Amino acid sequence: MNIAQTIRGRRSIRSFKQESVSRELVMSLLNDAVWAPNHGLREPWRFIYVESVEGKAHLGDLALDAARRMKRVRLLPTKLKEVMKRRLVDIPAHLVVVMKAQKNEHKREEDFAAACCLMQNLQLLGWEQKLGMFWSTYEFIHFPEFKEGLGIREDERIVGMLHMGYFNRVPSPKPRTPVEQKLTVW
Repeated sequence: MNIAQTIRGRRSIRSFKQESVSRELVMSLLNDAVWAPNHGLREPWRFIYVESVEGKAHLGDLALDAARRMKRVRLLPTKLKEVMKRRLVDIPAHLVVVMKAQKNEHKREEDFAAACCLMQNLQLLGWEQKLGMFWSTYEFIHFPEFKEGLGIREDERIVGMLHMGYFNRVPSPKPRTPVEQKLTVW
C-alpha cells in the first residue's frame, strides 16, 4: 500500500475487538510517529498509555466525574452515564497525547500543530498494522479534575486522546469536498 492509499483508506474506528494492544507495538509506532515536523525540534509531547483494567477504570471514572460538569451530561440518567463510562473502559487501549503549553502564543500554536501531525502519523502507522483508532477531543479533557487525575502539569495541555484496538469492519468512506472548491489562487 502506498502513502496515498493509506491516507485515503484509513478510517476512524469506534468498534473494537476485545483483543489487547501490545504496548511494544504502540511504542514502536510512536518511535516512528515522533518524526513529525516540529519547530525548533522542541518535541513538545509526552504520552500517557492506558491499557490495564485498573487504568481504564480510572480513566472512565475521571471522564465521568469531569463530564458531570457539563449540563448535557449532568441531566442524563445514572444508568446512561455508566454506559458512557463502560464504553470507554471496554476500548482495548488509550493514548493521551500531552504537550507543553508554551507561554509564547506563536510557539504554543506551532507545538499544537506538531502534536497533531504526530497523532495523524500514529493513526496512519497503526492503520498499516490493522490497528484502528479514533481521535477524541472531548470537552472534559480540559477540566482541572480530569487533568489532575491524569497527572497533567500546570504548564501542559491535553491535545487529544487516541482510542485504539483491532477491528472487524472498516466503515465506508464519507465523501470529501474536491480541493478545487476550497482553493483560492492569486
